[in-house]
Amino acid sequence: MIRSMTGFGRTRKVIDGRDILVEIRSVNHRYFEFSAKLPRSYNYLEDKLKQLVSEKISRGKTEVLLSVYNIAGKETQISINRAVVENYVTAIREVRDEFKISGDLCPSDIFRMSDAFNVLKADTDEDEVWGAVSGVAADALEKFIQMRQNEGQKIKSDLLEKVALIEIKIAEIEKISPETTENYRNRLNDRMKEILENTQIDEQRILLEAAVFAEKTVVDEETVRLHSHIAQLRGMLDSEDTVGRKLDFLVQEINREVNTIGSKAQNLKITKIVVDLKSELEKIREQIQNIE
Repeated sequence: MIRSMTGFGRTRKVIDGRDILVEIRSVNHRYFEFSAKLPRSYNYLEDKLKQLVSEKISRGKTEVLLSVYNIAGKETQISINRAVVENYVTAIREVRDEFKISGDLCPSDIFRMSDAFNVLKADTDEDEVWGAVSGVAADALEKFIQMRQNEGQKIKSDLLEKVALIEIKIAEIEKISPETTENYRNRLNDRMKEILENTQIDEQRILLEAAVFAEKTVVDEETVRLHSHIAQLRGMLDSEDTVGRKLDFLVQEINREVNTIGSKAQNLKITKIVVDLKSELEKIREQIQNIE
């Protein structure tokens, strides 16, 4: 199935006291490029997230954002820095007695004391954390892939329309090309008559000259190859594999055949069709750049 390299997926869940958010986004890139934004204490998950994503996609500049909030506080230990609090209390009471300030300390005063508490991160079970994060990441990844598939189907539909137009243009060339040789033969015959007036015309010489002209200008081989390339392109668009690079190469081959037709063309109608074909191929090439 054709998939775009542009996508976004987001999932947020609370698992075992942790509020976990995972966002995955990507833009087109020639290869698979991965980056992650994680809380410092969860940096050990970066390689695991990269592996998870790389198993599902092969191209695109991809970024994963992870945030984890410990709602239950199970990974945080808080202790009182008793020596600091004692010194604060003593100092405050001295100020109160010396300057005759009424009132006494309350708990809220303790919370405003700098360094009154020690906040320690408890040891975490990395496997347990990954089990929770991977589930959220997998769900975000599925949404991400679904968006890429949806965008890919839109691209496929548009490409098929452009391919159908190209086939119509090729059929026009196939119709005009034989007329070009016949017109040349007639012009050559008229020119010879004008030069030789009543002298007998060598019909075989005319046919020979027309044959030489046809050999230089006929585009049958190119149009046959174009039909073959287009059939391959249609097949790739229906493939379940990732075909972005193959499509890019195939469009280059199609463009090469069109250029050859343009260089052979001795007909203004064919020249105009070639210009139209190159315009459509450029549009196709731009879209293919965003296919995985």
